[in-house]
Amino acid sequence: MIELEGVPELVDPVMVAAFEGWNDAGDAASTAVAHLDREWKGEVFAALDAEDYYDFQVNRPTVWLDGGVRKITWPTTRLSVVRVGGEKPRDLVLVRGIEPSMRWRSFCNELLGFAHELGVELVVILGALLGDTPHTRPVPVSGVTSDPDLARTMDLEETKYEGPTGIVGILQEACTHAGVPAVSLWAAVPHYVSQPPNPKATLALLNRLEDLIDMRIPLGELPEDARAWQLGVDQLAAEDSEVAEYVQTLEEARDTAELPEASGEAIAREFERYLRRRDGGGPGSPPGSHATESGDPASYLRDGPGGRVRPPKPQRPEATDGAAEDDTFDPSDSSDPSDSSEGDAPGASGTKGTPDAKGTSGSSESSDAESSGSESSGSSGSSSPGSGSSDSGSSDSSED
Repeated sequence: MIELEGVPELVDPVMVAAFEGWNDAGDAASTAVAHLDREWKGEVFAALDAEDYYDFQVNRPTVWLDGGVRKITWPTTRLSVVRVGGEKPRDLVLVRGIEPSMRWRSFCNELLGFAHELGVELVVILGALLGDTPHTRPVPVSGVTSDPDLARTMDLEETKYEGPTGIVGILQEACTHAGVPAVSLWAAVPHYVSQPPNPKATLALLNRLEDLIDMRIPLGELPEDARAWQLGVDQLAAEDSEVAEYVQTLEEARDTAELPEASGEAIAREFERYLRRRDGGGPGSPPGSHATESGDPASYLRDGPGGRVRPPKPQRPEATDGAAEDDTFDPSDSSDPSDSSEGDAPGASGTKGTPDAKGTSGSSESSDAESSGSESSGSSGSSSPGSGSSDSGSSDSSED
């Protein structure tokens, strides 16, 4: 039995988890949870024993100086709680760590023990995968679950993925067997620009999370970081004709695949989302609280009904937090950019701490998502651009 001292009774708590490593292309998922923790000033109340779950030759501890005293930070998974007030108060339990090296079942059972003690009503696990998706289009975000009832009530895809999985898939199944409602949200990261950070993918995950749990998330500078990242990749791609041609091919394939989405039903659903956010953005709302408020410059980063609309290019801002500079592909590389889809999986070039990650950019259960095209309708060997469902919540592309 886990006894929690000093943690107050929570209001309709939701557990939101993300893990660095194979499930975290471009560090998009772990950065999303870190953003929530920072914006809402989360308070850490528990940390799992690193000795139980991590191989320190794979995930090494770090040494740092505190007033001249040497201290060690061990790789682990920490839990924090954030209290979110307002008209509809709802608290979050944030889980952020590294994919464990061993004893995954015990790891999941320990997390579920905390969830039970805190009265968690829903577990949302964030992940990011590499895929054949162009950086110029809205980031596809897929919502999947193993619970058919939850799939119907929350407009999610029921996962039918078969193949290798990561801690995201294992934790979701552990939740299902324990009777805890669980959902995985997967963002598709362009395989040709997989290096972290990827603020555009992080923003897309937070937008989708906001839809799922019906909470307004303060985004701070994230929309501007996403804009700067895209402008930087635009410029790098423009300097290499082969890369530019490849991106154009991905755009055409993505647009063609999403033409059926431009239906009356899809348009109506997107308009309802817009109205819901606009109505919530009254005088009492914090400034910059959502990327898609009326007049917000980052609204183009979300999927529209057809996923094909791009705004006029804004002026290039100054480099922001290094986004779009050193963390993108090198256009001077003489290799064919399309070749990067082979052997490129979250954790290979897109994430940290996964030297043995394997797979293609499309098959990558890749981030446990298990691939931008590997889940329901895609095969594990390829991934078509846009195969992950758009922000609307449908998904043909990811795993649990």
